[in-house]
Amino acid sequence: MRGRDLINNGLPDELILEIFQRLDSKPTRDACSLVCKRWLNLERFSRTTLRIGASFSPDTIVTLLSRRFLHITSIHVDERLSLSLPPPPPPLKRKRGSKTSSSSSSSASSSKRRKLSNKTRSGGAENAESCSLTDAGVIALANGFPLIENLSLIWCPNVSSFGLRSLAQICTSLRSLDLQGCFVGDQGLSAVGKFCNHLEELNLRFCEGLTDVGVIDLVLGCAKSLKSIGVAASAKVTDLSLEAVGSHCKLLEVLFLDSECIHDKGVVAVVKGCRRLRSLKLQCVNVTDAAFSVVGDFCVSLEILALYSFQQFTDKGMKSIGKGCKNLKDLTLSDCYFVSCDGLEAIAHGCKELTRIEINGCHNIGTRGLEAVGKSCARLTELYLLYCQRIGNSALYQIGKGCKSLETLHLVDCSGIGDAAMCSIAKGCRNLKKLHIRRCYEADNLHILFSMVGNKGVVAIGKNCKSLTELSLRFCDKVGDAALVAVGKGCSFLQQLNVSGCHLIGDVGITAIAKGCPQLTHLDISVLQKVGDMSLSELGDGCPMLKDLVLSHCHYVTDNGLNHLVNKCKLLETSHMVYCPGITSAGVATVVSSCSHIKKVLIEKWKVSERTMRRAGSILSYLCMDL
Repeated sequence: MRGRDLINNGLPDELILEIFQRLDSKPTRDACSLVCKRWLNLERFSRTTLRIGASFSPDTIVTLLSRRFLHITSIHVDERLSLSLPPPPPPLKRKRGSKTSSSSSSSASSSKRRKLSNKTRSGGAENAESCSLTDAGVIALANGFPLIENLSLIWCPNVSSFGLRSLAQICTSLRSLDLQGCFVGDQGLSAVGKFCNHLEELNLRFCEGLTDVGVIDLVLGCAKSLKSIGVAASAKVTDLSLEAVGSHCKLLEVLFLDSECIHDKGVVAVVKGCRRLRSLKLQCVNVTDAAFSVVGDFCVSLEILALYSFQQFTDKGMKSIGKGCKNLKDLTLSDCYFVSCDGLEAIAHGCKELTRIEINGCHNIGTRGLEAVGKSCARLTELYLLYCQRIGNSALYQIGKGCKSLETLHLVDCSGIGDAAMCSIAKGCRNLKKLHIRRCYEADNLHILFSMVGNKGVVAIGKNCKSLTELSLRFCDKVGDAALVAVGKGCSFLQQLNVSGCHLIGDVGITAIAKGCPQLTHLDISVLQKVGDMSLSELGDGCPMLKDLVLSHCHYVTDNGLNHLVNKCKLLETSHMVYCPGITSAGVATVVSSCSHIKKVLIEKWKVSERTMRRAGSILSYLCMDL
């Protein structure tokens, strides 16, 4: 009944709080907080996580937030994020001489916001300082949120050991600490080890001010709880720190190392001492096969192994891992030039639980190695092959034959893979959900017709893979309208499509997608010279859920097509349309005015009118400022 509040009068606070806690979307929670003052206070009461950027004064924001949110357990401060105060509301229209309490309140609020904004934006060096979290902000954070358990300080260069020490003394319940890019020294880290004895996760990537002294002090203090450690680009953190970890951190499960100062001695110490090690990610040029021989002997619980840019890791190390790490599920090999098919075969034969494999730039791995994966790893669900020139069609034939559970396949610059491989995948992996292909052809080669993904392969995917939700065919020169017609008919659950650079695709193909894929949310048709207004019109009619649209370099798209699309696609959030001569300032204005959810428009600056600039300057981005 009109005039009666059935929800607030009927539901207690506890039940409304329970509802708020079940909302997994921040925009939804924010919307609920705007219903009434009661819901605003309850939503603040139920909020447990805060994210703070740095384009406004973080120190000031921390103080303000601590007064409003009382049950925060996780705080993420990231100086790469953008955060700004909203513009002041327009003045209320009122009759001459009248003055209401609400208008007075609004004026006071606007005045306070302007003063705060002017204070933080005035001055050059002072302004730069105000846009970065300092020790004062960290101390305010500790005093305002003494019970926090998870804290991330990402690229906060003005936070020193003094601030970190003050925080450690107050926030003794910390379980996760991320200091990526912070220049804190040994004293601050030692304080964390002394006061935060429940710490489980620690990220020290790019913390250049640290040495073994600080790391060892922390390890000794948190030895009984520490489960995850990450270290990268810390030149003074050496094998001594890892020896301390291996001796004291018996519960360690996750280790990430990116360092030229780490050798076999340090890795072996961790492997022998931390028998629960589950995830090992290394980029250490001085670690050799000798260390991985120990990994194979001691890491029986290892599930995730990622190796990057190894210069002294060969098939010998791979064979040790395949022999001992029977529970391995996730393998990444990136730029490991001395690993060949023999090594991958050893992994495939020994690690039959593998569900994810990524091979990136390992030029000595070819068809035979991947065939072994297809024969032995029946549980494989994700396969990423990047810059693998020696892998041919028969490898994917075996994957299609043996890996029936495959859901994700990424192929980047794999010149030996063509339509025959795609047909094998389509027929064997009918549960495929994500297929990404980029430039799978070999230029200036007599066998180019036999090693290129074209219509035949994609048609097979459309006919057989009914669960496909993501399809990316970037710069696949032989893919045309026939391929998209098959996808439109067979893949009704498709949500993301990227056909940028597929110059044979025109209105016929895009129209088929528009009619057959109503759940489409992301579409990239950039650099398609045969696509025009007909495609945009059909997309408007058939894809009302479209959120992201990229149509840069589409010379036959005009304001008319764009107008029809935005009038139907009310959920559009981003639109890239640079180098489209048919789109004018009127088209840009149409997008801005018709799409209430729009967040970003990429366009040439000269196509933006003054009125559009005033109305939506914050969402406009320019690729070419002086064009």
